[in-house]
Amino acid sequence: MSDGSLSQEEIDSLLSGLDSGGPAPAAKSSAPGPSREVQAWREILEGTLEGQSQNIAMMTGADARVSGVKVELLSRDAFLQSTPQEVLSYRVDFTGGVPGEHVFVIPKDSALRIAGLVIKEDGLSELSDMAVSAVGELMSTMTGALITTLSDKSGSRGIQSSTAEGSFGPKAMVKVPSGDFIRASYQVEIGPNNETIVEVFAAPFVRDLVAATGGGDQGGMSMNMNQGSQQAGMNGQQQMGGYGGNPGGMQGMMGAPQGGYAPMGMYGGQAPMMGMSPPNVQPVQFANLAMRQASPEAGNIGLIMDVFMEMTVELGRTRKLIREILGMGEGTIIELDKLAGEPVDILVNHKLIAKGEVVVIDENFGVRVTEIVSPMERMADLA
Repeated sequence: MSDGSLSQEEIDSLLSGLDSGGPAPAAKSSAPGPSREVQAWREILEGTLEGQSQNIAMMTGADARVSGVKVELLSRDAFLQSTPQEVLSYRVDFTGGVPGEHVFVIPKDSALRIAGLVIKEDGLSELSDMAVSAVGELMSTMTGALITTLSDKSGSRGIQSSTAEGSFGPKAMVKVPSGDFIRASYQVEIGPNNETIVEVFAAPFVRDLVAATGGGDQGGMSMNMNQGSQQAGMNGQQQMGGYGGNPGGMQGMMGAPQGGYAPMGMYGGQAPMMGMSPPNVQPVQFANLAMRQASPEAGNIGLIMDVFMEMTVELGRTRKLIREILGMGEGTIIELDKLAGEPVDILVNHKLIAKGEVVVIDENFGVRVTEIVSPMERMADLA
């Protein structure tokens, strides 16, 4: 008999926004355990742990061991609930033959300790541009090791990655993939410290790679699907390339080439069964594009109104060779790319939002805003 206290599972359900005392909405339902695709992806990532341990040890100069990885299918709300308030994130998207969104997320405390080891500076209290860039190199190295493993397992040599783009700020600003996505959480021992590194993958990317390596289940990851629909299950089988994770399984039964693609006109890439008429295929009709109202999520901006953002004023920039930087000393004059009298840039979290002119307030410098950067220019900068 229960003593009236809540189990850990019930507490987790309540924190996830589910009511353990009543039926959950259909869109939020999930299988009792992880799908075979999630399990297959975890097995792929576990195969990289030894190599990733060596990469981290090489970049930090300390003994490192990635002891395990937890893989789960999450929504954005569940991700935010289980993520610390301030994080360092890196967008390192996969490109080439198998594109997909890919983000690293590191809690602030772990990011400070890892950055200190990489740049050989103990006791970091703030993440400078140099620290963010240094940890970004480590994230790029980890991505490269994963790409090597995926290429070997799938036989695809077209998987590449974009340059790591780092950003430090509140967790709500992390650009995770839309819809449900895959989160992999690594427990990393670096010297005496235990750190957390989170890796986020777009679900379609995981699905495609698991299918290419021969893993997964018949019904897919059941993301945004009616799990009770038999047709949805059939679609999941076709997208995964047949039954049992074998890309040529059903085609082999029908006499089609193993592991290849069926000729155009066949239903779902498979030869039609005897007596089955081909489907009635019609061109899709798209609605005209129109300006939409802001998403409901934008209406919750009041939830983060008291979050601090880093605002900086940039006088100008320049590029120098390493030998020029090492040769700098007292009295060295650095020429910037801005002309005298030009407005300075005002940035929030390293993103340009306005321009202004330098003024003196009592004995302090200040900036008078003279121009607000247009939304189009800001969007172009984010792109």
